[in-house]
Amino acid sequence: MARYIGKRLLLLIPVLLGIALVVMIIIDITPGDPARMMLGAQATQEQVDALRDQLGLNDPLPVRYVRYIWNVVRGDFGTSLMSKRPVISEMMERFPYTVKLVTLGTAFSILIGIPLGIFAATHQRTWKDNTVIFISLIAASMPSFWFALLLIRFFGVKLRWLPISGVETWQGWVLPCAAMALGLAALIARQVRSDMLEVIRQDYITTARAKGLSEGKVIYRHALKNAMIPVIMVIGGIFGSSLGGSLITEVIYSIPGLGQYIMTGLNNRDYPIIQSGILIISTMFAVIILIVDVVFALVDPRIRLQYARKRKGKGEKQSEDKESKEVAAS
Repeated sequence: MARYIGKRLLLLIPVLLGIALVVMIIIDITPGDPARMMLGAQATQEQVDALRDQLGLNDPLPVRYVRYIWNVVRGDFGTSLMSKRPVISEMMERFPYTVKLVTLGTAFSILIGIPLGIFAATHQRTWKDNTVIFISLIAASMPSFWFALLLIRFFGVKLRWLPISGVETWQGWVLPCAAMALGLAALIARQVRSDMLEVIRQDYITTARAKGLSEGKVIYRHALKNAMIPVIMVIGGIFGSSLGGSLITEVIYSIPGLGQYIMTGLNNRDYPIIQSGILIISTMFAVIILIVDVVFALVDPRIRLQYARKRKGKGEKQSEDKESKEVAAS
């Protein structure tokens, strides 16, 4: 397992290098000049060119790319062109808000999605099952920003139960977390329903019922345990993708997280913020997927057995090759 994790970590290096290169290319072809925005519309072209030289924006793309990667390796993610502060310091100030939003949103989606999926699977081909499928389909099809606007309109403006922006109090977290959780809960519910339907048709479930076990024990002690194995992968992917998807939610609800920070960098053409923000979110996403894969292997013994057989086969092949070489040499 340690060798597998090490190999996956090494594979992250070319992926992140490619992401950094793509982001830099997209920034290059995007209209807008950060030097002009910093100096204002009244600045002369000579002043703009001098500032671009000072910032290194006139250097060729390969030079800027190598310089940026070298700085990142040394722990230097650049300095914001607007605030003149280190980007890593500003991101660390906003990082807890994004993690809290994503964690709470994912937790709410799990608490809603798993029971709904179980309920639909245990009432297959009934109006209850059809209702859950219909609601899940609508919720999964609607974007999170639309949920956010609907929640603001109903609970914030019409009923005035909850604040529509800011997270100074716990009430401020309710609407943004709900906006993220609704769509994710629909995806989890559909996945749980599908996996539960496949599991409850297995022979061991029939045997458990024949032994006289209650339906609750059959579902929650035997069926759910095996049905949750694929769901773990889905939840991990949802948590990772929510890191990037939180951008719109943070902007709508005025949450000072990484998403809003990157959006501010996009509006101001603040290249260090854009590059470093996307790189850090991509790294977090890749690490989360790696953790999910490891947990998946620990939960499912079949994967561990397959990995052990693969290593054993490689060891036997290397032993045979070594013996063949020794025979040929003699």
